[in-house]
Amino acid sequence: MSQSPPRFDSAFRAQLRDLLSWRRDVRRFKPDPIPKDLLTELLATACLAPSVGNSQPWRFVVVETPTLRAAVIRDYESCNAEALRAYTGELAAKYATLKLAGLKEAPVHLAVFADHATLAGHGLGSRTMPETLEYSVVSAIQVLWLAARAHQIGLGWVSILNPEAVKTLLDVPEYWRFIGYLCLGYPVEEHEDPELVRHGLQDRIRLDEVVFKR
Repeated sequence: MSQSPPRFDSAFRAQLRDLLSWRRDVRRFKPDPIPKDLLTELLATACLAPSVGNSQPWRFVVVETPTLRAAVIRDYESCNAEALRAYTGELAAKYATLKLAGLKEAPVHLAVFADHATLAGHGLGSRTMPETLEYSVVSAIQVLWLAARAHQIGLGWVSILNPEAVKTLLDVPEYWRFIGYLCLGYPVEEHEDPELVRHGLQDRIRLDEVVFKR
């Protein structure tokens, strides 16, 4: 029996915009654990993301071992210190005050990779642009981000890490490309505006600065 496609009314569209507006990169988490079945549900939802050739190249590694988490935190601290040295003056002072990761507080650590050796999809669409495998994984992260927010769970994407160090620590296959390290948990606070806007580091860019016509 065929199913009728859903119809999304104006109320749903308004809620969807609210979901997008209130999605934040969270760095401050409560210690409350995320129920395992809910985490499984969120990951299953993430797997509904579009992927080139339907290759579904995302690979999620739930990092639970305390020693591995501690090693990731040390790598972050080293990379963050190096990043700070690249700034000078007022920008350096602002950077030094920012909380850029919730690695120590987040109940869930999730490393995400793109499997470049996957046979799924038969290379459709990715032979000419192999990077579309990674774009597909980023799409899955975005779906996870929104699904988590809909459950009042915050997600923070930590990019201040050494990709090869993370791969080595987690002992993943060589042909997996590191995409992102995510922190998930219930947020301490919620804001509609991004933290970097509130701290005066980077405002939103106007629409007319990013849309072009040819």
